[in-house]
Amino acid sequence: MEEFLKIFSYDFMLNAIIAGSFVAVSCAVIGVFLVLRKFSMIGDGLAHTSLATIALGMLIGFSPIAISIPLVILASLFIMRLSQKATIWGDSAIGFVSATAVAIAVMLASLSKGFSNDLYNYLFGNILTITMQELWISVILSVIVVAVATIYYRDLFMLTFDEDFARVAGVKADFFNSLIIILTAVIVVLGIRLVGTMLISSLIIIPAITALQVSKNFKQTIILSVIFAVFSVVAGILSSFALNIPTGATIVLINGALFLGSLFIKTLINRK
Repeated sequence: MEEFLKIFSYDFMLNAIIAGSFVAVSCAVIGVFLVLRKFSMIGDGLAHTSLATIALGMLIGFSPIAISIPLVILASLFIMRLSQKATIWGDSAIGFVSATAVAIAVMLASLSKGFSNDLYNYLFGNILTITMQELWISVILSVIVVAVATIYYRDLFMLTFDEDFARVAGVKADFFNSLIIILTAVIVVLGIRLVGTMLISSLIIIPAITALQVSKNFKQTIILSVIFAVFSVVAGILSSFALNIPTGATIVLINGALFLGSLFIKTLINRK
């Protein structure tokens, strides 16, 4: 027990847990809206896009996170515009942008003489090396994301379940569609340091689908999604440190185990 408690005496562990928990909450909240709207793979597409923006930031010597947020937001809006105006299905638009972004990332990495250790950390995540600046950025932006989702909860709820009815009821659907995409872009960039660009979509999707297996209503789904996400992040950080294994992968595997457990519980309940 003393050895376990000793973990919390390290500043970098506390920074990781605090930043990870805030990011997990924002991912879980937005993830529910994305999953129910069948647009969850936008997270994966934007994660690939963020890889190119991070490579650009490292190449020109700017903060990768700072340069990624506005560029990934622009990419998210471009994806939405493609799917709306260019008669391209949403998944096709995501595939086009993400594939192009990965190609750009490879080209930029080659210009900087290959993938450095820092870029590798962004690929697969390394929350234990988070800086104090990144910690504050994660906390502030996560609070903003959750606050916006809370303020516009009613409109987002209506839009999620019936967009046509929402429009008739006076909800500004185009505005809120853009808002949810922008919030997704923000949490994708925030989650990069947590689980990396290759795994961030799982932190958005898995807690939401896990909650959907055992929840009874929409609000309960969001609450359970947050609980599952925070638990997986904290348990993943502690486990990876204790066992000296990759943090991002550990978080995702715990998320996966929670989903399988919830699926098993749902199956048992349905059999009764």
